[in-house]
Amino acid sequence: MDAGLNDVLIVGAGPVGAVCALALMQQGVAAHVLEAQPEDARADSRTLALAHGSRLILDRLGVWERLQGVTPITRIHISQRDALGVARLAADELGVPALGYVLPYAELAAALKQALREAGIAVEYGVAVARIESAADAATVHTADARTLGAPLVAVADGGRGNAVPIPRFERDYGQMAVVCDVETELPHANQAFERFTPDGPAALLPKGDRYATVWSASNADAQRIAALPDDEFLAALQRHFGGRQGMFLQAGPRKTFPLRLAYTGSDTAGRVVRIGNAAQTLHPVAGQGFNIGLRDAWELASLCGDTPREALGSTAMLAAYARGRRTDVIGGLGFTDFLVRTFSNDFAPLRHARGLGLLALEAVPPLKIFVARRMMFGARG
Repeated sequence: MDAGLNDVLIVGAGPVGAVCALALMQQGVAAHVLEAQPEDARADSRTLALAHGSRLILDRLGVWERLQGVTPITRIHISQRDALGVARLAADELGVPALGYVLPYAELAAALKQALREAGIAVEYGVAVARIESAADAATVHTADARTLGAPLVAVADGGRGNAVPIPRFERDYGQMAVVCDVETELPHANQAFERFTPDGPAALLPKGDRYATVWSASNADAQRIAALPDDEFLAALQRHFGGRQGMFLQAGPRKTFPLRLAYTGSDTAGRVVRIGNAAQTLHPVAGQGFNIGLRDAWELASLCGDTPREALGSTAMLAAYARGRRTDVIGGLGFTDFLVRTFSNDFAPLRHARGLGLLALEAVPPLKIFVARRMMFGARG
């Protein structure tokens, strides 16, 4: 395929790649998407927490109105176990309809896939990328089925899959895993989420339909043991771990685990190639920043492409401008989540008291509360 037939090649048709393609189309930039998974592949069973800023992006793309099964988060209750200090965030205090939204990953993926189809954006499924080569005027994608496709710019949005994943510039293994499942509680959630910090790691309850989606962080060994518990033992352990703010935990769905780590590869990895979403950075799920940063990557890249003359698309100057523009948000998100995990995941008495004072200050000082809430909704540039 001739390099001039595409303005941007996107590797990965997941939510970040799909948002990038749709946003590029709005900017009048042609995109061609390659996805390694077949079109009928079973969707991920994860639960997503979308920030209000992500809703605005999806709304501008005409995708938000397509989504079903979305549960708004109107209040967030933040506390630490066995210590003083509670903070509460509320949407009405910030003049927004919700602080965030919870929905199944499969629902968002299906809506984006349909939007791509209706927009007439070229998406090739079942096409794995073997390698990407950069030249002065274009990048060339070599597929596993021995084809070559070229474009002035290649955006890698495949979550870091493939054989040519760069070594992260910085990474931290927290030695933890997240145990995730849906649970039913005695009291209705009333659209309130909980972030509970414990010496073993943070635990979150996110309102999802008439239940909660649970994210329970624990050491690798403990997480495997917790996930394997029979339902009644798991519910009793969760009750001890989380407390009784929602009454009794009544039922639990199947448990899954995934490792928790921080990795920063960066966006400006090679000429004519840019990495976005999980291909550029992976965050701990505390405060729900990682996926939302990825969507902002896609939106900001598309906006910059729309503002760039076609002859400069994918140039060194353009990629440098993109990296500069995203640095504050990305590094801020990485630092914010890493600070929360490392500061709150211990039982060191002086830190425990300092954390309590910090939560009390967050509750008592409105400008600080607004600052934290806006960071959660819009990122470090909010």
